[in-house]
Amino acid sequence: MLEQVSAVVAAFVALPNVGTVAERLALGAIVGLAAAVVMDIPMWRQEEGFTPAYVAASVFRRTAPENVDFLDANLVHHIAGILSGIFYAAVYLVADGVIPELPLAGVDFVPHFVSMVVVVVSINFLFSYFVLPRAGRGIYEERATAVRGQWLRSSLVFGAALLVLGPALFAGIA
Repeated sequence: MLEQVSAVVAAFVALPNVGTVAERLALGAIVGLAAAVVMDIPMWRQEEGFTPAYVAASVFRRTAPENVDFLDANLVHHIAGILSGIFYAAVYLVADGVIPELPLAGVDFVPHFVSMVVVVVSINFLFSYFVLPRAGRGIYEERATAVRGQWLRSSLVFGAALLVLGPALFAGIA
């Protein structure tokens, strides 16, 4: 899967005049998907596992998390990663226009960092206070703290992946 993403990114970066808003948003989608794939690793290693993905899918399907199959949970998780990546790119475009340039190793790092923080805080807040409470009384009352903690740790990994992948891909189109 990572080889396919790399091939798409390489083809995308090779295009002439890359750098428009739509192209940055498309790169953000790629970065978000890749970060969601990276995020899978800590999600599987934690006690609550992929529970946040099942919870999110259950809200979309309007059913209990235990009635959601793995494919639905996986699909919702990775689509959320894509949408978060697009949000990351949008925040980056705004931050890049407002924050003075302070290049670090040839990359304007500050807008990427600001974008990552905004995305991680936003996805954590959205999941914790809008998605999780709608998942059903049982999971919310019995395991909310554990699921929120697990989601926070996983979101931080997502943010770290954004912070590495975002500047690397965006630098190729600057």
